[in-house]
Amino acid sequence: MNAYTLLAMRDITRLGEHKGMMKTVTTSRGRAIFAAALVFAFAFGLVAQAGAQVTPPQTPTNITPPVGNEAFLVGHAFGSQGYVCLPDVHGQPSWTVNSPRPEATLFTDLLGQQQQIITHFASINEAPKPGVTVSLSGNATWQSSFDTSKVWAKAIGTVDAGDDPNSCPNSGAIPCLLLQSIGNKKGPTGGNLLFKATFVQRLNTRGGAAPTTACTVGQTQLVPYSADYFFYRASTQE
Repeated sequence: MNAYTLLAMRDITRLGEHKGMMKTVTTSRGRAIFAAALVFAFAFGLVAQAGAQVTPPQTPTNITPPVGNEAFLVGHAFGSQGYVCLPDVHGQPSWTVNSPRPEATLFTDLLGQQQQIITHFASINEAPKPGVTVSLSGNATWQSSFDTSKVWAKAIGTVDAGDDPNSCPNSGAIPCLLLQSIGNKKGPTGGNLLFKATFVQRLNTRGGAAPTTACTVGQTQLVPYSADYFFYRASTQE
């Protein structure tokens, strides 16, 4: 057997080993993806079924959704409020001029583990309800981590932090809010977890208030906050 034959046999053997390894990797990867999909579907099912167990605290009238709406989902948020320093009406630098830009991740407890269910941010309303004027500066947005459905909402009621011991007890935090849906959008495959949302409550806030320190125009600052967000839908929906 000459040298060329030996080299050819060696290359064929290596190719076979490589194909075997690739098959093993592909199989393992497929199993991992399948397992992740099962966990994802299971978690989504638990979240969807949890609606019957969502019981918001008693709230003042101005941050309570109207009769005909029921809570179906709650997320415990951890994030930040972003502030920009701009001149106030007297020309003095102030943190309180611009509305804060929220960024947060909402979690729920599933079988003793914290599972991400929603992301919260500001974005342009892509599916405004009739009569809604789209704000080019964006609106508060919540997007499902499961099916990417979205709800956009604007505040229609507020309670200062510390003014209500049941739902907004922590003084010095951002206010508690009632927000009404101004737009809803299904996910690309028809997901509708948040497509049904009619109102959102922000309760039990901690932190997030505008800084009280002096600032210079153009300066930005992120302030950590946490809160509970309760999502409502029409009572007749399943």
